[in-house]
Order: sequence, then C-alpha cells, then structure tokens
Amino acid sequence: MTERLRIALGQLNLLVGDLDGNRQQLRDATRRARDQLKAHAVILPELATTGYPPEDLLLRPGFLRDATDSLDRLMAEAQGIDVMVGHPWLNEGRLYNALSVLRDGKRSATYCKHCLPNYGVFDEKRYFESGTVSCVHAIHGFRTGLLICEDIWEPGPARRLVQDLGAELIVVINASPYHREKGRERERMVADRARENGVAIVYLNLVGGQDELVFDGGSFVVAADGKLALRCPSFESGLYLAEFERRDGRVMPVTQVVASPPPVEEEVYRALVLGVRDYIGKNRFAGAVIGLSGGIDSALTLCIAVDAIGADRVEAVMMPSRYTADMSVEDARAQAEALGVASRIIPIETMFNAFNDALREEFRGLPADATEENLQARTRGMLLMAISNKTGRMVITTGNKSEMSVGYATLYGDMAGGFAAIKDVPKTLVYRIAKYRNSVGSVIPARVFERAPSAELRPDQKDTDSLPPYDILDPILERYVERDQSAAEIVAAGFEARTVERVIAMVDSNEYKRRQAPPGVRITPRAFGRDRRYPITSGYGRPGKR
Repeated sequence: MTERLRIALGQLNLLVGDLDGNRQQLRDATRRARDQLKAHAVILPELATTGYPPEDLLLRPGFLRDATDSLDRLMAEAQGIDVMVGHPWLNEGRLYNALSVLRDGKRSATYCKHCLPNYGVFDEKRYFESGTVSCVHAIHGFRTGLLICEDIWEPGPARRLVQDLGAELIVVINASPYHREKGRERERMVADRARENGVAIVYLNLVGGQDELVFDGGSFVVAADGKLALRCPSFESGLYLAEFERRDGRVMPVTQVVASPPPVEEEVYRALVLGVRDYIGKNRFAGAVIGLSGGIDSALTLCIAVDAIGADRVEAVMMPSRYTADMSVEDARAQAEALGVASRIIPIETMFNAFNDALREEFRGLPADATEENLQARTRGMLLMAISNKTGRMVITTGNKSEMSVGYATLYGDMAGGFAAIKDVPKTLVYRIAKYRNSVGSVIPARVFERAPSAELRPDQKDTDSLPPYDILDPILERYVERDQSAAEIVAAGFEARTVERVIAMVDSNEYKRRQAPPGVRITPRAFGRDRRYPITSGYGRPGKR
C-alpha cells in the first residue's frame, strides 16, 4: 500500500502585534486543513503568532508573555492534526525565532532558527539568539526536517537534516519580503537545495503588507530533482494542499498544480496594490486622498489606490496654479471619471499670492527661484493634509524613486502624506506599469503617456531642465543606489562622467529629505527606508573624497 502524506500550506496575511486576531486566523486555517482538506498537517508562516517583523515589540517583556500565552491557546486548539507554526520562544533567558509542531494540546517538537539574517531589511540579530540543534520530526510517519527562512539559503542546515538525521522531506516556513522577481530567485535556490540533498522541499511564505514590506506568498513545492510540483498564487491568501507519497524509499510530491508567474509589470503592480490596501486597512484609515496633477505619477497612484480599496473610498483633488496647463486638468478629470472617483478642483492661485504677499518684505531684492516653486507644492500639501484631517482619509503621495533619489521633490509639499505608493518605482518603470494597468482597462488618457514630464511650477517647465533624461538617470541610480557601484564603475559601464558625478552628488545631498519622507512599498532589492540607512551628515562623497 502506498503511503501518503497530505500537507496544507497556510499562506496567510497576518498583522504584527495582533495576537488574538492572528491566533484566530491560525486556528481557522488549522480547522479547515483538518476538516475540509483532510490534511495530516498544516504549515503556518514564520513568526505567525506575532506577525513579521515584530521589531522592538520583542523587547517588551509583556509582549513576549502575551505571545507565549497565545501560542499555548493555539496549542490547546490543535486537535487531530500536526500544526507547524512559527513563533518567538523565550527559553532560559534567550529569545529564539522558533518553529514548533503542535498536536492534541502538546508541543511535540521545537526548532530554533540557525541562520539569522542581519542585512537589508532584516535585523534579527538585534532580537534573537541562533539555534544550534537540527530537528527532524515524524509527520504521519514521514521523517520531516524543519527549517526557517534564511536557513534554506545556506547549504549547511539542509545537508545536516538529510545526511545526519535522515530527513526524507524538508519543510521551510518563511516571511520572505518581496522585491521584483524575488519569487523566481527563491525557486531557483530551493531547487538547488533539493537536488543537492535528493529530497523534496516545501516552501511556505507569508503574504500581505507590513509598513514598507510586502510579502508576496508564492509558496511552492519542489521535488528531489528540483522540478516544481506546486506554485501557489502570489499576493493572495489561501490554504493550498500538497500531497506526497513514498515510493521506492523516496518521498515524492504528487501535486501538479503550478500557477503561472505574472509578467514583471503585473507582479509589481499587484505588490503595490497589496501594500497600499494593507497599509490603509491595517492602520484603519477611512480611505485615501490624492493630489491628481494630470501627470503619469499621480495617474498611476490613483489607479493603485482605487484597485486597493475601491473608488468609493478614494478622493482626487486637482489644485491648478497659473502654470498648470488646461490639458492637465482635463486629463486628470477624465481619469477620475473613468475610475469613478469623486474629484474636486481647488485652485491655489489666491493662496499662493497670499504667501507671496506675506513674504514680500522678507524676499525684497531677491530674485524668484525654486522658493516660489516650492511654495506652490507646499500649498497643495497643506490642502491635502487638511482634507485628510477632516475626513480621516490618508494622503498618498505620488513621488517616484527617481525623484526621491535626487531630491526632485518638495519637503512638506508633494512629499507630505501618510504613505508613498510608488516611492520605490523608478520613473521608467512607472510608465511600463501604467501601460500594463491601461491594458487591463483604459483609464489613463493617452496624452498622459505622450507628454514630457513636468512639475508645472514655472512657465514651460520640463523635468529635463533639472535632471538627465530618465532613460539615462534610472540606470545610473540603479547602479549607485541598489548595487553600491562607485562613480568610476558606473562611468566604466558607459555613462558620461560629468552626468554620473552630478547624479551622485544629488543623491548624497538629499538624504535629509528622504529621512523625512513617508514610508512606501518596497519593490526593489534596495529601497529608501529600512534597508538603505545612510548618514545624513557625512563627509564621504564630497569632491576629492569619493
């Protein structure tokens, strides 16, 4: 008789710190896995009881006590099925990132994460001790090795499970955040581990938005030969069944359901939508308000907001000045109507004049410059924040990564808001994603794609008056910001030296602005925020010191 193992993959969207809400989700997934899917075991994400990353909540003794109590309650409810769940574990004064197997009111095994990531967005060595003992546990008679996230990226932990402890199947629970094409990178790496050790691997990932991070799910199973046997949908919660059988002494997956990965533009767009939806929802904002300019950035941001929370919870505000082209207002109004969004026009000319009058003596004898341009942006920011205060709707800013990188944004103006949806999206990618969204349903007027980008803060202004063309700027920024290449390395790649030096100087001199920007969805390997922490005050990079 063929031996079978049925494992449910609980790809869940959890909330950091919501111990009761998370426990209810975990309990419900466990019961559905047992009663509906007839699974022998259910796998739940890394630090599922607390949500990931709990950050400095882990430094609060009361939080750890409550988290332990929550795990105990979940354990009492785990009846008739093996529950593999991630949680913090305080043991003999040391805190671990742990995975326990719960069944019938008992904890039958606990594994502590060996490899603690301390790079990029990860800061686990701040909180956790490294585990030292490998763990293989019998799940319905199948010798199952247990790992947590970073453990699978190193060859040692999986090798020890198989060679030293005789694991015939490996389960890895994860809270692996998204960046562009990260899913493909995970699958290639896990396939390598499977082939190296001749063992099938189950990779279960968290899903959902948490501040800047988006967890994309995309859980999967690979066979011992590295071939994909199951790929769960990305950016969606769900409970998915993986089935295994032992044949000729080897455990093999029998599931053959592989969801197709989306194109990059769709993948990034769905990450942005999920990030905005969860930031607004988990922080209990009534909705969103967006300054709609008629340009491509605000057009894409409005689409994201509507797809995230619905048109009825989004308000678009057009705030023309003397420099705003008629077509900008026309295109903005057309998009709002196409999306079914409530919109209004609030001209800023009177308010702009009032500020200029108030500052007339202060500025006497000084020429007009960026100060007057920034006054317009700050007037708009003030209006949007007032609407936010009155309605409870959060302001979503519309600046992209190219602008954030070089400081082409106004502090307390267009940077004012609660969340920056496309903060990590380079301008060239903004156009590609917007075209993808229009292919789903044409809501952005064609003219928005065709016009030269402009802040419209002075007569006949174009972005290229202040910046290199975006098809030159973005590759330089990608090399400097995301790959940490030097000016010499970037020039050696074929870019003009003067342009490279100019761009790098703008990036370095605007760190103080970015430090005051709202959080935004991370979609690249190096976003501004938690995984790129540069000093504001620094002598490095000044002329002659690079």
